[in-house]
Parts: sequence; structure tokens; C-alpha cells
Amino acid sequence: MQVKSRHHLRSDEIERVKETLADGLGVDLDGDSFERVEFVDHDTDLVLVDGDPAVVYFDDEPFLTVRGANEFPPEHHLVTVDAGAVSFVSDGADVMRPGITEADGDIEAGDLVAIAEETHGKVLAVGRALEDGDDLTGDSGKVIESLHHVGDELYNATF
Repeated sequence: MQVKSRHHLRSDEIERVKETLADGLGVDLDGDSFERVEFVDHDTDLVLVDGDPAVVYFDDEPFLTVRGANEFPPEHHLVTVDAGAVSFVSDGADVMRPGITEADGDIEAGDLVAIAEETHGKVLAVGRALEDGDDLTGDSGKVIESLHHVGDELYNATF
């Protein structure tokens, strides 16, 4: 991934990111340095918190990266998948209803969500919910579109 620009965030943008993540995910994003990285060939931007890629923008909406979600575990907008879904989700597959064991009821269709595995609670991916939280579990159908996962370009980006 080729970097287009890299700059420190202004204090008002840092506050916007912190407030958005605190309100939506229950996360206290703590850091001394916040840098936004824009890429030439990628639609999303990253925010490095103390040098680590912790935040990603999807349609100008800040959300935790997989690494960020494992560093600052979200309390809300979290979906848990069973062991059978782990390899698929880790490879970037969209999430199907049968693989979901638990989903926050406050999730609305269109919301960004963190997808964690049930054994250790580690976040494997970030996606966009296609259904409300109460409708994410069941017998069939794709319910979360995968946007970022373990091992993809964003996950492996180095700075």
C-alpha cells in the first residue's frame, strides 16, 4: 500500500475520533500521538495511535481496526462467531447467520461491527451489519459484509 500523505490530526479531529469510538463502542482510545495516513490505492484511511494502526475510516466514519479492537476491546457493536466460522472470517468471508453465537441488540443495519471469536474473544474482522442485532443469529443468510480482516492489506500495513 503506497502512502499518499501522513499528517498529525488536529485536536478537534482527535476529539471527534475519541468521542465517536467512546459513544459507539464504549472504548477509551488513549494515546499521545494521532497521525492520519492516506493511501494512493486504497479507499480507507488509517489513524496511527502512538505509531500503531488503531483506527480506520470507512466512508469518513472512524472505527477500530482489527489491531485496534484487540488493543482497545469494544464493549458495544460486537458480534461473536463460533469456532467453525473462524477460518472463514479470518480469510475475509462475509459472516453468515449460522456462525454467529451472539450479537449486541443495539446494532442497527448499516452499523460497523467488530467480529470476535468466542473462545478467546479476539477480534478477527470488522464488517458492516446488513441486519439489526436481534436478527443476526439464525439458520441461514449473509448478515455482515466483511470490510477488514486479519491478514489483509490494512492489517499488514507497516509504518
